[in-house]
Amino acid sequence: MSSGKTAGPVSDEASDSSEKLDYDELAALLGDVVLDRETHLNTEGFVIRPDDVVETLSTLREDAGFDHCSCVTAQEYADRFETIYHLRKYDDPTEEVSVVVPTTTDEPVSESATSVYETAEWHEREAYDLLGIEYDDHPDLRRILLPETWQGYPLREEFDDTQPQIVTLREHANPLEDDHRHQDTMFLNVGPQHPSVHGVLHLQTVLDGEQVVDLDPDIGYIHRCEEQMCQQCTYRHQIMPYPDRWDWVSSGLLNEWAYARAAEDLAGIEVPEYAQVLRTLGAELSRMASHLIAIGTYALDVTGEFSASFMYAFRDRELVLDLLEDLTGQRMMFNYFRLGGVAWDLPDPRSEFVADVRDFLSGLPEKIAEYHDLLTRNEAFQLRVVDTGVLDPDVAKQYGCTGPVARGSGIDYDLRRDDPYGYYDELDWNVVTEDAGDNYSRVLVRLRELEESASIVEQCVDVLEDWPAEDRTIQANVPRTLRPDPDTEVYRAVEAAKGELGIYIRSDGTDTPARFKIRGPSFSNLSVLPELAVGDTIPDLIATFGSLDVIMGEVDR
Repeated sequence: MSSGKTAGPVSDEASDSSEKLDYDELAALLGDVVLDRETHLNTEGFVIRPDDVVETLSTLREDAGFDHCSCVTAQEYADRFETIYHLRKYDDPTEEVSVVVPTTTDEPVSESATSVYETAEWHEREAYDLLGIEYDDHPDLRRILLPETWQGYPLREEFDDTQPQIVTLREHANPLEDDHRHQDTMFLNVGPQHPSVHGVLHLQTVLDGEQVVDLDPDIGYIHRCEEQMCQQCTYRHQIMPYPDRWDWVSSGLLNEWAYARAAEDLAGIEVPEYAQVLRTLGAELSRMASHLIAIGTYALDVTGEFSASFMYAFRDRELVLDLLEDLTGQRMMFNYFRLGGVAWDLPDPRSEFVADVRDFLSGLPEKIAEYHDLLTRNEAFQLRVVDTGVLDPDVAKQYGCTGPVARGSGIDYDLRRDDPYGYYDELDWNVVTEDAGDNYSRVLVRLRELEESASIVEQCVDVLEDWPAEDRTIQANVPRTLRPDPDTEVYRAVEAAKGELGIYIRSDGTDTPARFKIRGPSFSNLSVLPELAVGDTIPDLIATFGSLDVIMGEVDR
């Protein structure tokens, strides 16, 4: 089946990222399963039959090294439904390929990819929930965001959003009731209002004595409809304020960059170098603020009280937010990035802002040492987190884990270095990894990343301070209205505070996207929780969940 898509303009960054991968060799490797080839801005796509999914993905994983299923996008066309598996390599994420699986509109069914990539289980459930695409041999094909009683599929063109919905209140069912090995199990609800689940997450937990024997995260409690809102907004002016809300814990500039990187590739926009330095400075301040709240709330999770670590972390986060407020004008919903650059330069007087940044950075080493004294060198803390929640690197890759969660398991993967953007490749910094893979390692990674982010911020300030005034270009010349060519497709990602934050956009020739898909790192990182929690106790479950640093705004999008 041919998709009939055409390629749009390719930016220098997009073309450079795929030059070293020989797609003709990949096509020869796959053989007759390839029906057609598409050109996306970041990669090529191979169109296959719905019953060739497992064979194709297995070949790409085992023989071509594509061990990272970073995202799965489902969408509807006038004549078909389509699932796209976005594949990358942990060793080199610039080597990418898309596997495009079209199905008929009257019977949208294809093979499930779960037997090849565990992370596909949640992604395919989402596609089934929102578009009604069914996946044969899926181990647990049921709704993931909406109630089981929901009528219809919200992303379909034919969906009637005025129809009444009935959500029944059903008694709790023990999934182990037919398992005679566990005669005395207890069903325990953790959340969705429990403080230890960081918001509206519901963990349906089954205990055998004090041991967790089954865990099912119920994630559909926000329904923020961010993707659908972006599909109704214009590229140039209206989408950018929304990314701040996906991960609202100080990570807004990192979120904005994910959209900017995808849209700028889509429209062929080149960002001025000076603006790239400003972006890098703001993004690393956002990362620091996010890691500080992750460390502080994790201390609260583990100790069960408003500890000194919690208070100190919020104190230091406020200092970072002061700097972000000076830079962007906001403390939370920054809306600082613009397509082609940023909204404005450093605040006047520049010398005062630079001095404030350096003053904060000068006091940070002593504060980080204090966190180590309070947490990582604390015997009581160590007893709770060392050798608990152990995540094997192979399991992390199967579930598409990224960010500190992956790097805490020794996976040396960071898009700032491995798929360079912004000003990162001009600076001196290191990717932080720890090998133990336990809750303790993930804390260490975030503490050490605070030091690396501080180094990046300091270098950016040095560069900005010396930049000639006449060359301080903060925005490219961008048309007032952007209308990318029809059926132009791109998937781009950045290294957000919690991992790989990716955006897939398909254009239809208008000034709004035809499809806007958000790949939130917390979605994939959270999906691995049952693997980590089963066999541990409830206190270990809370410590393990907290170590993942999940934010529900990018899980239930």
